Amino acid sequence: MGGAHGAGAGTPEQEELAARFEAQRAELTRLAHGMLGSLAEAEDAVQEAWFRLARHGATGIANPAAWLRTVLSRICLDALRARAARPEEPSGGPLPDDVWCDGAPGREGGRGPEDEAVLVEAVGRALLVVLERLGPAERVAFVLHDLFAVPFEGIAPVVDRTPAAAKKLASRARARVRGTGPVPERAGQRRLVEAFLAAAREGDLDGLLAVLAPDVVRRSDPAAVPEGAALSARGARKVAGETLVLARRSRFAAPALVDGGVGVVVAPRGRLLLALTFTFTPGGTGATGVTGGARGSEGAGGYAVGDAERTAGAFAERIAGYEVIADPARLAALELAVPVE
Repeated sequence: MGGAHGAGAGTPEQEELAARFEAQRAELTRLAHGMLGSLAEAEDAVQEAWFRLARHGATGIANPAAWLRTVLSRICLDALRARAARPEEPSGGPLPDDVWCDGAPGREGGRGPEDEAVLVEAVGRALLVVLERLGPAERVAFVLHDLFAVPFEGIAPVVDRTPAAAKKLASRARARVRGTGPVPERAGQRRLVEAFLAAAREGDLDGLLAVLAPDVVRRSDPAAVPEGAALSARGARKVAGETLVLARRSRFAAPALVDGGVGVVVAPRGRLLLALTFTFTPGGTGATGVTGGARGSEGAGGYAVGDAERTAGAFAERIAGYEVIADPARLAALELAVPVE
């Protein structure tokens, strides 16, 4: 994207206005990305905010940062409403290889995959997925208040509500984003899922075997596996080996609350492509356990399986099975949340 100066800055006043805008561009892009979930769309929204500032000029703007934030938020809200009016219809076919490149292709004068990956991680991969489930006004109110600490008096004019109504919007969004409170007995299950993801990312076969029950079962929707591959597999070594073959997907994965239990969302660019649900068995005995689990959140990548944990008794439970959901209709029907730790 072109810089602020591309909008016709030339006089000293225009140059100063452009410089003040450029000093805020990174923060504005973070805000727009949180609202829109796309770097390309965020950059377009930020550039539109600059055009409006350039046309308006600095006269009469007591707080340029607040003015820009308000204008940008309204632009994003309009974009979210337009998106809601024409939702995308996923094909449900096999996932192409290029979806596993995290980030949008670079545009002339713009930024590329690495920049988008940084923004995704800053917001949280699972959080971006859950934000997609919110209504436009709820999403804007939540991002402004919970992620950028904007008071409700500042949010009210953006969403055309009173401050009290804006607070209700954010509260309703927060309840959907965070889900219910943590369940103590699920802490071990969350730890298992974090260890599972860490081992998959590192290509660590022993780490995977440490968390999988001996007769673990993996089931998948057809779109989640390579063409001609089996839709199910049984046995720790077989399932672990297949997991390592598809290890590149794990870098786009994050724990999340899926239908009330421990789960994982796989979301390149913060867009949901796969979800995993798990069953667990106490003590690694291999007996089928209860569905559901730890109320996970972002940050699984920070967990590493240590040598002391690569033993049969290292975990109070094991993963008895997991299912990979890729069918668009099934994904849309899932209840997703990112609860507070």
